[in-house]
Amino acid sequence: MTLESIPDRRWDVVIVGGGAAGLMAAAAAAQQDKAVLLLEKNRKFGVKILMSGGTRCNITHNCDIRGIVQAFGRNGKFLHSALSAMSPAQVVELFESLGVETKVESTGKVFPVSNKAIDVRDALMRYAVDSGAVLVNECPVDGISVAQDADCDADGRSSFRIQLSHRVLESATVVITTGGLSFPGCGTTGDGYAWAESFGHSIVPTVPALTPVLSNCEWANELKGVTIDPTSVEIWEPEESPELISTAQASKKTKKKKRKPIAMTSGSFLFTHFGFSGPAAMDVSRAIAAHPTKKTLQLKCDFVPDQKSESLLKSLVQEKNRSGSRSILRVVSEKFPGFPKRLTERLIEESGVSCESRVAELSSADFNAIVNSIKKASFPLQGTLGYEKAEVTAGGVKLSEVNSSTMESKLQEGLFFAGEILDLDGPIGGFNFQSAWSTGWVAGLNAAVRFPPR
Repeated sequence: MTLESIPDRRWDVVIVGGGAAGLMAAAAAAQQDKAVLLLEKNRKFGVKILMSGGTRCNITHNCDIRGIVQAFGRNGKFLHSALSAMSPAQVVELFESLGVETKVESTGKVFPVSNKAIDVRDALMRYAVDSGAVLVNECPVDGISVAQDADCDADGRSSFRIQLSHRVLESATVVITTGGLSFPGCGTTGDGYAWAESFGHSIVPTVPALTPVLSNCEWANELKGVTIDPTSVEIWEPEESPELISTAQASKKTKKKKRKPIAMTSGSFLFTHFGFSGPAAMDVSRAIAAHPTKKTLQLKCDFVPDQKSESLLKSLVQEKNRSGSRSILRVVSEKFPGFPKRLTERLIEESGVSCESRVAELSSADFNAIVNSIKKASFPLQGTLGYEKAEVTAGGVKLSEVNSSTMESKLQEGLFFAGEILDLDGPIGGFNFQSAWSTGWVAGLNAAVRFPPR
């Protein structure tokens, strides 16, 4: 349907934003036998669905509700009610019923068997339309406001006014599902934040999340294309130099506080010409983007997280007596056959040992240096690739101002939020789509039943 052909009527529910959360909200609301309109400013609906997961669309994660909640960290508890209404298992069941057969990969990610994101998007669009929702694309919204008291209905209920380019629509309720700031080329340009603020909502400062990481480490950049899985990664602040510590601080007889990484995770790790990517690097990118100081952060990698340093050191030293004539490159390559050769060579070289050195010639210090290179590789960071390449936005509408059971604003009756516009961001693995499906479903359902039929 085009903008010009939108029926001139008072709608029960208008949803702004035709992505994952918006399409699900439209289906849920329309099933309540209400007049539902979904507005999308792009030519296509669900643009991020189409490009996600390498155009395969990681629909959800193969875990229970608790697993999803834990993945979102401190804000995860907000999702309890939404996940109870639309759990990962129910999402899979829904898409299967819509003709999208799914599969679970070894990582726990759930994909369509076809490996085509368009199958997911098209099924969801059909679901919304078949439920009775009206979908309109290429229809940007210029503003959302509450009608004046004089425009209330006979029961004293206010209407919302949705300002389009050449006309104004009226609706009993509004659901904002415009996303955040990630991948602005998809149309996610933060429009919803200003509308939320106009109704008194607070916006938790936003930063790009799930985005590649920048590093100017020359030898690492030369390994572009090399992937190692699993890799344990940590983000560390640099230690303060002794000369920067004041005399007063130095004289304090307090126990030195143990340093901890500001973020850590484990997963597939990819070297690129600009730095690092892959799930492990991208999952810690939020902490890098949000770091308040200008200090250079360090990314530390353990390329064999399932083996302790002491055990690795012992096994290398044993090779000295067992077959000392072999090169250290050959020994390390045999111990870690999954390591790309280029990575093995560089890790040894970075330890200060020649790859051609015979094991029998190496000292204890040499072996320790090699183990540290493999288990504690450190790279300077210069930030991230930002929103342009971010899969999600961290920050957004403050959760304490939204009813987690209904997704309705606590500040404005009849206003609902769902999806990435909320202060919710999870790791790679289908978690963020699950949040979108669940919050979208709950928002659409409750927006439709917020007021009884007139």
